[in-house]
Amino acid sequence: QVQLVESGGGLVQAGGSLRLSCTASGLTLRTDTVAWFRQAPGKEREFVVGLFRSSGTTRSADSVKGRFTISRDNAKNVVYLQMNSLKPEDTGVYYCATASTIILSAVTNPNQYHYWGQGTQVTVSS
Repeated sequence: QVQLVESGGGLVQAGGSLRLSCTASGLTLRTDTVAWFRQAPGKEREFVVGLFRSSGTTRSADSVKGRFTISRDNAKNVVYLQMNSLKPEDTGVYYCATASTIILSAVTNPNQYHYWGQGTQVTVSS
């Protein structure tokens, strides 16, 4: 049974940092494309950052470039999202998702991902 569990969310002041974790069981993250998405109240789920499985290439939304970084610990089967210089507009529920077969150009499309975690809340106060 595949399970993704996010953790590390919380309340932080603007300018602060958080590190989210996505721990997987039932699958090996290093063989999948892994991405973080987020959803703010009343808004659609949006792509944040992705790590493409075969090349290790990363893609980031323009809104988080230079501030958010995705990384993977293969030994622990965990993917991290390091978030720095947080802004109030970063507030939302953050989800990790995996896809075993995806092309690089589709990495931002949530419909391409097979497994999702339950999400972790990130709240950035101004």
